[in-house]
Amino acid sequence: MEKPQRIAFIGLGNMGGPMAANLVKQGFAVTAFDLSPVMLEKAQANGCSKAESAHAAIEGADVVISMLPSGEAVRALYLGVHGLLQAMNPPTLLIDCSTIAANDARQIIAAASERGIDALDAPVSGGTAAAAAGTLSFMCGGAEHALQRARPVLAAMGANMFHAGPAGSGQVAKICNNMLLAVQMIGTAEALQLGVDNGLDPRVLSEIMGASSGGNWSLEKYNPYPGVMENVPAAQHYEGGFSVALMLKDLGLAMDTAAGSASSTPLGALAKNLYQLHGGDPLNRALDFSSIQNLFRRPAGD
Repeated sequence: MEKPQRIAFIGLGNMGGPMAANLVKQGFAVTAFDLSPVMLEKAQANGCSKAESAHAAIEGADVVISMLPSGEAVRALYLGVHGLLQAMNPPTLLIDCSTIAANDARQIIAAASERGIDALDAPVSGGTAAAAAGTLSFMCGGAEHALQRARPVLAAMGANMFHAGPAGSGQVAKICNNMLLAVQMIGTAEALQLGVDNGLDPRVLSEIMGASSGGNWSLEKYNPYPGVMENVPAAQHYEGGFSVALMLKDLGLAMDTAAGSASSTPLGALAKNLYQLHGGDPLNRALDFSSIQNLFRRPAGD
């Protein structure tokens, strides 16, 4: 299958920017747009063409990709009289990589289908490091033929593609994954602090637990304790990465989904409450979600 050459990429934040750059590296012609002039200039420096608006970006595009922070932003982009769907032609493929409510994704894909446009919800996992390395995992919801069309594009940005099911299924898979991630990160931070409070070296304890039944991704790939691992947010004062605010958004989506299906998620609810407590300080909301470690650390001198 020939890969489409012209891609419109809308939303160039911590995830979208590196994803667009990887498409350029793989030979796609990418026209980018973001409301932030700084992000737009960075994308241009990485080889993207700069568009003055979202509508200008999609002119002549074979594929339109969006990576936006909220369902409200995605609905505003695509739906309504002035939405992009009204300007898109049926051969165009729409891939929304934002993490939004499953019902929002279903609404957008249904509206696209009414115009004969193939569309997928394709939220991602792996964080900013995987976005930069091109090793993201895509959790896709939508028709199988739409996923087949999308494969060459997604392969330029990621290492794994999963067809979770019909429209909205990618979003459900994503919030299940991130709810589990939050629970694991909190448990990892709690266990590490218990060890440190009782005289253990967090590096040694991490090595022990990583080789034992407590091993998990947060411990082994994204360790939250400062000084244990290089090139993770904990080594950079928790700057960058996946923010507490975004984790709270995803946990909120998980709780809304659980309410809709009458599912019991007591650990997910507790994780949301703990992140809400941690994020009560506005400065913490901008930090990486692994900064939940600070909720358990004792003030100096205690």
